[in-house]
Amino acid sequence: MWTLFFALLAAQLACGLGSQNPRPAPPATLVAQPTAAIHLSLRPAVTEERMLTLEYPPTLRAGDADVVRLTLEIDVRGNLTPTAEFQGSQIQGEILQIPNIYNTHNVMAEARLDLAGMEVQPAETVSETLLPGQKLTFYWSIRPAEVGHYKGTVWFYLRFIPRAGGADSRQALSAQLIEIEAVTLFGLKAGLARWLGLVGAVLSSVLGFPFLEVGFKWLWVRIRSGK
Repeated sequence: MWTLFFALLAAQLACGLGSQNPRPAPPATLVAQPTAAIHLSLRPAVTEERMLTLEYPPTLRAGDADVVRLTLEIDVRGNLTPTAEFQGSQIQGEILQIPNIYNTHNVMAEARLDLAGMEVQPAETVSETLLPGQKLTFYWSIRPAEVGHYKGTVWFYLRFIPRAGGADSRQALSAQLIEIEAVTLFGLKAGLARWLGLVGAVLSSVLGFPFLEVGFKWLWVRIRSGK
């Protein structure tokens, strides 16, 4: 009797388990979908082709101030000249591909001038909001205190801030090198100015000797007397 009871109980349990539907397993790509969507939004099919132009004085008198100018604009005429000189200014540029994600992100253009040994204003990184088709220009005032050769870098970045919230991203797009020669009042470069300064110091010392005036007077008398 007990044997028959356990046999019927086992049969009922087997039927009950077989009638339940198994729970489906979650798809393997569920976690990767949000990342893929964000990845696609940061890689649009359309980009803006812009020209980044840098203008600076290759030569500057020590103590005088001048301007370094960085311009970002759409080159509709194809007038980009990689390296040129216009009215005493050095002009160089490059083409940048900027992603068109203005609908989903706030785009900030940032620039900084690193020029060691020279007074630069503003010294910190400056930023401006970048809009579709908009022209931006960054200015720096520079002033060399002493004669010499100065080398620096003009940096340009783009910062993308998601409109829906989240972490922003920053990318360096350009690092253009500049060289500026600070000269004296008469336009002399550092090496020649030092040599002329040394010669001038020697002549000043010689002309300051007391016996030099007596010698000139004696020579003038000899010439007048014809002897």
